[in-house]
This record gives sequence, C-alpha cells and structure tokens, in this order.
Amino acid sequence: MTSSSTTTTGRPTALDAPALREWLEGDDAPRLLDVRTPAEFTTAHIPGSYNVPLDLLREHREELRRHLDEDVVLICRSGARAGQAEGLLTAAGPGNVHVLTGGVTAWESAGGPLTRGAGTWELERQVRLVAGGIVLTGVLASVVAPWTKWVSAAVGGGLVGAALTDSCLMGMALSRLPYNRRNSPDLAAVLDALRD
Repeated sequence: MTSSSTTTTGRPTALDAPALREWLEGDDAPRLLDVRTPAEFTTAHIPGSYNVPLDLLREHREELRRHLDEDVVLICRSGARAGQAEGLLTAAGPGNVHVLTGGVTAWESAGGPLTRGAGTWELERQVRLVAGGIVLTGVLASVVAPWTKWVSAAVGGGLVGAALTDSCLMGMALSRLPYNRRNSPDLAAVLDALRD
C-alpha cells in the first residue's frame, strides 16, 4: 500500500496528478510503469508510460527492479494495483518507487493528456459485470433450486473479502483471459523498452 512517506530521492511516495505533471515537465522526469492489463493500457494511458501488467511485475519483480535505477511512478486505474506493485518493488530494492494517487482516473480528471486506442472495458467494470451476473443468476435460479442462493452468497462474501484485503481474486482471474491479454508484453520486451 502507498504511504505518505518520501523515497530515497526525497519525493513523496504518493503523488497526485498535478504533482506528477509538474515532475514530468522537469529535467529529472520519472519512468512511468502502468500495471493495468494490456487491454486497459491500450484503451488509454499516460503518454510515455510502459505497460508492465501486475502479474508480470509480481512474477519478475527482482529482475525488473535491477533495471529501474531512476525514480519510477506506478500507475493503474485507481491506485489499488499500483499500491500492490509498490509493495512488491519496494521489497525488492531501494526506495525510488512512487504511486499516482487515483491512477489514470485522477490523471484524466485533472486534465492530463492520454494516448487512446481501441476501447475495452476496464477490469473493475468486468468484475462488476461477472459478479452481478452470477448473483442475479443465483437469485433467479433459487426459485427453482433453493440451494443456488448460496452461490450468490459466496460471491457477496468474495466481494466483501476483496474490499477488506484490497485485492480481488475475480479481477486476477479475469486479467488472465485472452481478451485482457491482447498485446501482452513479455519480460524481454519490457526489459528492452526499459533499456532504451
């Protein structure tokens, strides 16, 4: 999770959109890593950012960390996945990792530029659709088979657990679907981009 502390370079670990914009306009601009799914990244991302999906970062954090000497700002839709990525990278090396508070949503609300591509649903919206569909189906099916109400209860319990732990198993599962993995970078492609 992000905190209000500072990094080894003296900047706060949590940055709002105006602070990041100001920093990007300076000579010591940070590297931007967007940890959303490739489909979300393609839909809209901050110009100059690199797509390093959270599952790729989680699996290869040690190797990625070795290629991140300068300040890094982690970005996602709202800040939650970027906060997870911050914990992973900070545990793997020196403290030059920052998080864009509010993510791409806050960036866009503050008038920050975005590079747009083919539109796809954000992962959070996909989770709402699938969870809502399962709950609705469970409730409707319970008219015929009363035990199916427990399917709806299980999804409700999962959503409560996701809120309490700030993680989402359904979101992690959906992020692995081919729809969300289109144009997914592999480790070699990410490392090549970081070297440039």
